[in-house]
Amino acid sequence: MDKWDKRFMDLTGTIAKWSSCYKTDRSVGAIIVKNKRILTTGYNGAPAGLKSCKEKGECLRQKLNIPSGTQHELCYAVHAEQNAIIQAAKLGVSIEGATMYCTHQPCVICSKMIVNAGISRVVYLKPYPDEFSHEIFKEAGVELVKFKG
Repeated sequence: MDKWDKRFMDLTGTIAKWSSCYKTDRSVGAIIVKNKRILTTGYNGAPAGLKSCKEKGECLRQKLNIPSGTQHELCYAVHAEQNAIIQAAKLGVSIEGATMYCTHQPCVICSKMIVNAGISRVVYLKPYPDEFSHEIFKEAGVELVKFKG
């Protein structure tokens, strides 16, 4: 870890504050960086044009009693990692060989997207109960680093 890792991890916390997730402990931020330059950012929230859970005043997952780490499709939010990758695609920015910084360890769905996007390193702060994502990263040769700073 170096001073740049700390700088970018600090920024993920700021970006996470933009989250429109109803559950405050699930405010997630992500940044994609290459050559010490920020390419894109993402936070978890409803797709463009849809009301967020904050605006609706409830969490669909809580309402349906869905345990964390399961049934990702039953949520209005797009994950922070997904939004950062989508932003790169929308803007025509290559993220091949980049590093993604995240407030939370990516889930398996995000892990697969990260692999296919060509991101080579992921640095995260908080663990997430998804060991399968570790396997995906390991098999794909993506460096997964728990930030200690």
